[in-house]
Amino acid sequence: METLWLKIKSWTKITVFTIVVLYVAIFIYNNYDQPLRIWWWFGYHIDTSALEVIPVMLLAGAVGTYVVRMAFGAVRQIRQMRSRMAAAKMQKDVAEIKAKADMMQTRPEQGKSE
Repeated sequence: METLWLKIKSWTKITVFTIVVLYVAIFIYNNYDQPLRIWWWFGYHIDTSALEVIPVMLLAGAVGTYVVRMAFGAVRQIRQMRSRMAAAKMQKDVAEIKAKADMMQTRPEQGKSE
């Protein structure tokens, strides 16, 4: 029974891989000569093909995702730094308050003369 599930799993992977490869081949065949006009700036256009633009857009998406993740990480680090600074300031303030309280304690009187 175990070999049956292993065969089903392997044949499923092979079938999915084959379908993906066929789709990519058909996609490339149908789009290799498709003209594409990209607006760059006011009155300026770039004429290219779809297959030249697709890898550039995929790379731009990956770089954009990386930059956004870096920005969220930086914001998280700034928040952590602020909370650590606030905790350190609070500890310093508490230590100062305790020191002042120790200084203000009254000392017992040593022999009063009446």
